[in-house]
Amino acid sequence: MPVPVMPLEFFSATDTGRARKNNEDCVAVHEGARLAALADGMGGYLAGEVASSMVTSFVVTELGRWLEQASSEATDAEVRRAMDICVDNANRAIFNASNSNPHYAGMGTTLVLAVFREGLLLLGHVGDSRAYRMRGGHLVQVTHDHSLLQEQIDAGLITAEQAALSSNKNLVTRAVGVEETVLLETHVHELMPGDTYLLCSDGLSDMLDDTSIAYLLLDNESLPSAGAALIAAANDAGGKDNIAVILVRVHSSNPVARSWWPFRR
Repeated sequence: MPVPVMPLEFFSATDTGRARKNNEDCVAVHEGARLAALADGMGGYLAGEVASSMVTSFVVTELGRWLEQASSEATDAEVRRAMDICVDNANRAIFNASNSNPHYAGMGTTLVLAVFREGLLLLGHVGDSRAYRMRGGHLVQVTHDHSLLQEQIDAGLITAEQAALSSNKNLVTRAVGVEETVLLETHVHELMPGDTYLLCSDGLSDMLDDTSIAYLLLDNESLPSAGAALIAAANDAGGKDNIAVILVRVHSSNPVARSWWPFRR
C-alpha cells in the first residue's frame, strides 16, 4: 500500500458494564488495512458473543486481506462491493450456525464497519450500533439507527426525547445473521485532518447523550484517555449493557499543519 495521505490513530475497548455477566460486544481493528469493525451480539446461551465474534472476524480476515491486496488500485465502488460481499458471507455463516445448533438459535448481531481511504471514509452499518464524527468541536451522528424507535421518530409518532425514555430501545429492525440476507447501509464521508470518529454500541449511546459524549471527547485529548472516560461515564450512568468503543483520529500528512484539536475549550 502507498503511504496514506492522512495517517490514522486507533483505539478500541470493550467493557461488560455493571448489569451483565457476559460481554456480547466485540471490536476489531486492522490498522494495515485502515479498517475498524464493532458488533453488538444478541441471542441466548452466549450466542450473542458467537455472532459478534464471527462478524468481526470475517471483516478483519476477509475484508482486511482484500483491502491490503487491492485497496490502492480499487475504486470506491469496488471497496463498497467488497464490504457487501464480506458482510453477506458473515451473515450466511451466522444464519447457518443459528439454524444448525439449538444453542445458537435466533442469534444475530449489529455491525458498524469503517474503511478509511485516502481522503474518504466508507462507513457501513446494520442495526443500532452507531458512528459519530467529531469535527471542529462539533459532534455529529453519521449513522441512522435501524431500530423500531428510529422508525417511530422518522414517522413522527414520537419525539427523540420520548424515545430516550422508552423501554423498547433494544428492538432493532435489521441485524446480521437473523435472516438469509441482510442489507448493509453504506455511505461515503469526506475525511479532514483532526477528525475523530467514534464507533460504539448502544451500551454507550443509551447511557450518554450526545452532549456528554462530545464533552468527554473534547476534555480528553488522547484516544486512550477519551475511550476510558467514555466507558467510565457509561458505567457511572448505570452500565445497563455491554459497552464497546472504537476511536479513530485522522492526522495531517503535513506535520506543520494545525488541526482544530489544540484549541480545546
